[in-house]
Amino acid sequence: MKKNKKKNKNKTNKFEKLLFVVAFIFAVMAPISIVFSKATLSELNYKVEKKKSLIEEQEKNNNSLAMTIDELASLSKVQQVASEAGLSYNNANIKVVQDK
Repeated sequence: MKKNKKKNKNKTNKFEKLLFVVAFIFAVMAPISIVFSKATLSELNYKVEKKKSLIEEQEKNNNSLAMTIDELASLSKVQQVASEAGLSYNNANIKVVQDK
């Protein structure tokens, strides 16, 4: 008697192969995408901090210029410039205009 021996091969069907390929691609791409996203985030954070420092520098410059404007617009400075130009301060010539 001849026995038919069935060979039990571990055959995988097309769906399982596709599933393995997708799992492999995911396993490879997940760490790469995580590193890429962290690098991008780090670069954006660097740019944000650089812009913040530029904004702070510009705000200091604006404050300095505002102080200079206040100094130049003060009454004593106006009187000094007027006297240097040969002008005199006469309070009688000043007229007050009021809005109704």
